[in-house]
Amino acid sequence: MSRPRRMLDDLPGPAGLGDEQGPAPRERNGDGPPPGPRQPQRALPTPYVCYAIIAGAVGMFFLSSSMGRPLVIDGRNFGIVGPLALYGPWVRDGEYWRLLGMVFEHGGPLHLLFNMSAVYSLGASLERGIGSLKFLALSLVTALGGSAFALFFNFDTVTVGASGMILGWGGAMLPILNQQGRREHMFWLVQVAVISLLPGVSWAGHLGGFIFGLPCGMALRQGPKFYSRAIPVLLFIAAALAVVAAHPQRYGYF
Repeated sequence: MSRPRRMLDDLPGPAGLGDEQGPAPRERNGDGPPPGPRQPQRALPTPYVCYAIIAGAVGMFFLSSSMGRPLVIDGRNFGIVGPLALYGPWVRDGEYWRLLGMVFEHGGPLHLLFNMSAVYSLGASLERGIGSLKFLALSLVTALGGSAFALFFNFDTVTVGASGMILGWGGAMLPILNQQGRREHMFWLVQVAVISLLPGVSWAGHLGGFIFGLPCGMALRQGPKFYSRAIPVLLFIAAALAVVAAHPQRYGYF
């Protein structure tokens, strides 16, 4: 599956994200001072949030089976469920850490590889473009949004993976991409939409992350001040929706 590249060229940021500077132009007749020594390129910001996600996911991949517990329904054992996996009845019983923890749980090596490659490419590019703090807030909103939709539509299904959060990043990028980047990005989103319809893939988690990512991107487009005011509201809405989704009987929608 192809991944979008060089799609944030209209954003201010480090080299490759819109602020590359070439040598100073000389006069048309050749006059003017000779070019000075070539300035070293500024190092790209470190995507600390993405690195933490990758480290946490890889670590949980090796620890999950030893830290999980069996899922037994009506006397039938469905296997070991990881300590951070999303499962509606357990969240309803108070294990709310699963709403965010599911990002670090994965169903196998290929699932982990595909998601972490997206974190390394798509996520790191976005984090460098907007800054780690803004990116962290965005990730919390989209992860909660993905978990909320997964609980609404698949309450009794174990759900794992960072895909909902990643699709949230994809939704946030749409309003802030340049024209060429938006075309490439839409092609990637169509591929993911097709994959979301495959059996065993949480289309609801993907959709929830994407839907919550869009308003985050719109807020980013309005500037830092607007974003700093909008993101707490979006975070509250995502968290409230996730809590409601975790208690279907209490709120009478299930």
